[in-house]
Amino acid sequence: MEKVFTDLGYNITKADGITGFYTVIDTGRPGPTLLILGELDSIICPAHPEADPVTGAVHSCGHNAQSAALVGIAAALKEDGALGGLCGKIMLCSVPAEELLEIEYRMGLMKEGKISYFGGKTEYLYRGYFDGVDLAFMMHTSSGFALTGGSVGCIAKKITYKGVAAHAGGSPWAGKNALYAATNGINAANATRETFKEADIIRFHPIITSGGDMVNAIPEVVTMESYVRGSNFEGIAESNKRINKALIGAALSMNVNVDITDMPGYAPLNNDPTLTGIAKEVFEVYFPNKEIFVDDKMGSGSTDMGDLSCVIPVIHAYAGGATGRSHGNNYYISDPEDACVNSAKWQLALLHTLLKDDGIKAKEVINNADVPFGSKEEYFDYFNSLSSSGDRIVYTDDKAEVILK
Repeated sequence: MEKVFTDLGYNITKADGITGFYTVIDTGRPGPTLLILGELDSIICPAHPEADPVTGAVHSCGHNAQSAALVGIAAALKEDGALGGLCGKIMLCSVPAEELLEIEYRMGLMKEGKISYFGGKTEYLYRGYFDGVDLAFMMHTSSGFALTGGSVGCIAKKITYKGVAAHAGGSPWAGKNALYAATNGINAANATRETFKEADIIRFHPIITSGGDMVNAIPEVVTMESYVRGSNFEGIAESNKRINKALIGAALSMNVNVDITDMPGYAPLNNDPTLTGIAKEVFEVYFPNKEIFVDDKMGSGSTDMGDLSCVIPVIHAYAGGATGRSHGNNYYISDPEDACVNSAKWQLALLHTLLKDDGIKAKEVINNADVPFGSKEEYFDYFNSLSSSGDRIVYTDDKAEVILK
């Protein structure tokens, strides 16, 4: 992507110490600054026929088509007269790390000081790369063209059960089984599911990343990763507390400890209704023979586009062209024309509509916007308050004290 952009004649600003870059196009006329994003992600799906044989990484979510569309936009804006009649500035950004994978690895990057947040857009926002941006959009790849109300946010969790190793056959009574505590914790958390409110769209889906070292030893340390997803911050926080109590209770039942690290993952995405309406009108004008699905409901996936929606009006729309299960072993770009070319055309038409006529449509979006935080600083103050870590039980000779954070 860097080479394509530089070959097109763009001066790019690379992210310091991590992947990704952005470029700014100045129309020469005052007006809003519009950000268009394309994501640099693969996912891990070793069963996919095209997966990397070593890492299991594969484009099984369509981010490669997003990047192709962003290239199309960049190339089109270099054509003679492309900026005619437009105002303001256009930022094109090739951004990494939307897929919140490998939480333990990313926590290591945090400890090394390489990143401050898990998501690429969140990190870019925090670093100030998006300072001065007034509104933003992007098009994800899907099975059809769509505009929705948004998607859920999440807290990212690392859970470490700490037991005592012993010979599994000779003296199991001398050990404290961290694996049994972890499986009890999963079952206890599952038992809380009926207490989640449907409107909050809560999801909890843990995996065990390390379940013991050898079969003839009581597992001493077992690690898990998960998210707690939800449609709003309050629902996420409330449900996360219930899940933590279940995880801690399981540790108590097996006389082990549990370290729960909660890190804010992504904010709930609320697509801006004014910008959504304009995107729908643009699509219907430029693609009269194609259908677009429009729904104001929230999806149950998560994206760091939600973090941007906390401070500026955004939409995260969908372009068609993919088939199969997203993140599955049968996902392919079956229609590159829709996934890449028509995605780029839709975005270019939306860009033109927003920034023509002295930016009247962009200004309408900005003036009507109702974002939950007044600044990125205010947002990050709240976001950081969701973090907690450490052992959740203090054992003494005659009692155990639970620490709820």
